[in-house]
Amino acid sequence: MTFTRFIPVALSQRATRLLGGALSALALATLAACGSSKPSPAPLESLKPEASLTTVWSQRLDSVSGALTLASSQGVITTASTDGEIAAFDGATGALRWRAQAKGDLSAAVGSDGRHAAVVTTDNELQVFDQGKWVWTERLPGRVITAPLVAGERVFVQAVDRSVRGYDALDGRWLWQYQRPGGEPLALATSGALGAFRDTLLVGQGSRLVGLDPLKGTVRFDVNVGTPRGTNEVERLADLVGPMARADDEVCVRAFQLSVACLELNRGSLRWSRPQAGAQAVAANERLVVGADGADRLTAWKTENGDVLWRADRFTHRGLSAPAIIGERVAVVDAEGYLHLLSSTDGRTLARIELDSAAAAAPLVANQLLYVTTRKGTLYALRAN
Repeated sequence: MTFTRFIPVALSQRATRLLGGALSALALATLAACGSSKPSPAPLESLKPEASLTTVWSQRLDSVSGALTLASSQGVITTASTDGEIAAFDGATGALRWRAQAKGDLSAAVGSDGRHAAVVTTDNELQVFDQGKWVWTERLPGRVITAPLVAGERVFVQAVDRSVRGYDALDGRWLWQYQRPGGEPLALATSGALGAFRDTLLVGQGSRLVGLDPLKGTVRFDVNVGTPRGTNEVERLADLVGPMARADDEVCVRAFQLSVACLELNRGSLRWSRPQAGAQAVAANERLVVGADGADRLTAWKTENGDVLWRADRFTHRGLSAPAIIGERVAVVDAEGYLHLLSSTDGRTLARIELDSAAAAAPLVANQLLYVTTRKGTLYALRAN
C-alpha cells in the first residue's frame, strides 16, 4: 500500500485544517492496515524475451522532480527539466530543433504545438516560447501543476483550484476563465486532465469531465465519471488524473482512487465506468484500456464495453508509471527504472530493459516510437519489435 506518492493540495485555510486531520487519521489507518514498513516490491520475473526493445536515440537534460508531460506535435518531441531547461527534438532522429531556458524552476511543463511551448514556474509565471525564443510571460493567480495545453494558437492553463484560463498564444492576451461552481475543497498535487477533442477543450473538474468552447470558455457538456464516497474530504477526493487517453472518438481517464472510465465525446456522454482504486493515468486505443491499481496490479478492459481482457499481478508494489500502448504491446516503467513490454492480448511479459532511472512522465507514443523521460533527465526514443 502506498500513501505518500500523491498528496492533496489544500485550497484554503479551512481546507488546510481539514486536510491535516484527515491525513493524520488516514495515515494511522494505513499504518494499522499495512504495518509500519513499506511493502516489498515483487521480484523481477524470470524472462525469456519474445520481443525486443531498442534505443533509436537518446538525449539528456537536467534532472526532473515532480510532474512532467512530454509534448508531441508535427514530428517534434518537446521536454523540460525542473531547473527550467526546455528542448525540442526531431522525433525520428533526436536532432535538436531548439533549446531555451525559462526564468525560474518549473512546476508544470511542457505544452507545445510544435511551434509554441508553454511552461509554468514555481513563482506562478506562465512563460511562452516561439521556436525557443521567449515571447511573453503572465503572472497567474495560483499554483499550477498540470502542463499547459497549446492548441489553435491558444494556451490553456489549469490551476490546482481547477480554474482554467485561456490565452492568445501570440501576444499573451487573457481571453477567459472557467471554474465549475461548487467544487471540492481539496485537489490532487499531480497532473490533471487537460486536453482537446476536435474543437472542444476537455478539462477535469473533480470527478467530472467538462467540454468547453476554447474560444469563449462556455460549457458544451459536463459528464460525471463517478460519485466519490468517504467520511472526509481526502477519502472523497477523486480528481481526474492526466494525461487522458484518446481512443478514436472516445477518451478514457482515471478518477483518482475511484474508477477508470471511457466517454463518448461526440455525444458528451459516459460509455462505461469500472471501479479501480488507482493513482496513475491509463492508456487506451480502439481495442483496450490498461491501468494499474494502487498496488500496481495491471488490468486491461475492452474499450467498447469495459469487459476485463486480462489482469497481471506480478508487478505489485514496483511503483509503476502510467502505461503506454505501442502497436500490439503495452509498455510500463517501474520505480527501479525497468521498462517492461507486455502483450496486449494476454498481458504476458515479452521483453524488459533497464533505463537509467524511473520515468518522470507518462510514456508517450508517437512517430511509431515510444518516448520515455527519466528522473535523471534522459529522453529515450525506443522501438518495440
